[in-house]
Amino acid sequence: MPALTTYRTRVLPEWVDYNGHLRDAYYLLIFSYATDALMERIGLDADARGQNGHSLFTLEAHINYLHEVKLDTEVWVRTQIIGFDTKRLHLYHSLHRAGFDEALAASEQMLLHVDLAGPKSAPFSERSVGLLQGLADEQQDLPPAAFAGRAMGLL
Repeated sequence: MPALTTYRTRVLPEWVDYNGHLRDAYYLLIFSYATDALMERIGLDADARGQNGHSLFTLEAHINYLHEVKLDTEVWVRTQIIGFDTKRLHLYHSLHRAGFDEALAASEQMLLHVDLAGPKSAPFSERSVGLLQGLADEQQDLPPAAFAGRAMGLL
């Protein structure tokens, strides 16, 4: 199975900067919507959040801006599960468009499962663990996430 396509959109006029490119903040917005769609796939949709009071919080996010994205381009996000434990989810989003094989951008993220009553960290439900494991198993043959695990610094 290829990485899961979690979100698709067109680049809107209000998302474009003075250079005619997708503004940096909107890459994160697109990746955030992809995370929301993944949450629905793992049993953390709006209904479940309302019933059990659990959600995901982003602990850390890294974005690599790899190629230009322009107004009205249709883009989509592919999501890959890098790993998870009882409370955390490590994932990788990549942004794509038709007719171009390389990722336009990539985002590695670490998310924390949270009980909103605290708020405090909480273990994933058995259902969410099962759904996450199913996705991870389906993706086991994918190549490693190209821009994951990178550190920023001057040499």
